[in-house]
Amino acid sequence: MKKSLLWLLLAFIPTLLPTFLSISAWAVDGEKVYEQKCAGCHTLYIPVEELMANFTEHNNTKLRLKAPTVNQLAYRLKQRIGDPKGDKDMQLMEVASFVHDYVLHPDRQKSICMPEVLAYFQTMPSLEGKIGDEELEAVAEWLYFYMPPAKKAKKVSFVDFESAKKEALETGKIIMIEVTSPTCHYCVKMEKTTLKEPEVIEAIERDFIPVRIDVSRQALPAGLSYAMTPTFFFIDSRGRLLKKIPGAWMRDDFLQILREVKKKADTVKDGGKK
Repeated sequence: MKKSLLWLLLAFIPTLLPTFLSISAWAVDGEKVYEQKCAGCHTLYIPVEELMANFTEHNNTKLRLKAPTVNQLAYRLKQRIGDPKGDKDMQLMEVASFVHDYVLHPDRQKSICMPEVLAYFQTMPSLEGKIGDEELEAVAEWLYFYMPPAKKAKKVSFVDFESAKKEALETGKIIMIEVTSPTCHYCVKMEKTTLKEPEVIEAIERDFIPVRIDVSRQALPAGLSYAMTPTFFFIDSRGRLLKKIPGAWMRDDFLQILREVKKKADTVKDGGKK
């Protein structure tokens, strides 16, 4: 009976080992380990575009990084250690083993950094005697599951008409009035598609002051009238109507409309025909 129980326990050890490792890691907060022992050299997060520009265009003179950022490390660990497409638990164990070995015995030959990035860094000092096994395991697991902060989606920022008039006088931008209503299917569709396109948002921010009028709640200003929703009115800084565009539009068509309105506004400003 005793021998049977012993063999049963031995049979379960391989299965339970990852669980024991995870429980051990839970006992220590990996993020706190990073903050206490790694943050002095490893910046938490810098957008990839900024990192690329820093190394390829500025030779690290812009950010002056001393070591890879956490988002760089998290990405490279999952790409270079173990099988990125294989079993995640197995890869996590391989990552933890690599981190443990590298932190205690740093070696540039074993680095996961791209050579063109590694060239700007010194080899890190060994942390042997300064960090425990559980701390290393915890920080490795935290790195493995680290997710960069989600980008906040930009959106069109609407203002009221009176504010738009003042801003137009100060900036010379064009007032863009969108006429809408809660029951307008195409208004909702355009708001969820075209008006969320980065190119459209950028064009509006650059040259226009957007105003949204819900005709179920308020009347149109400046004596304007409409026959359908959505309808777009474009008014220059002097209050002159440049264009009235009824209907909903996809990205490319709406961008073309914005370009035409801007061109007309410039012509009027320069003394051309309205």
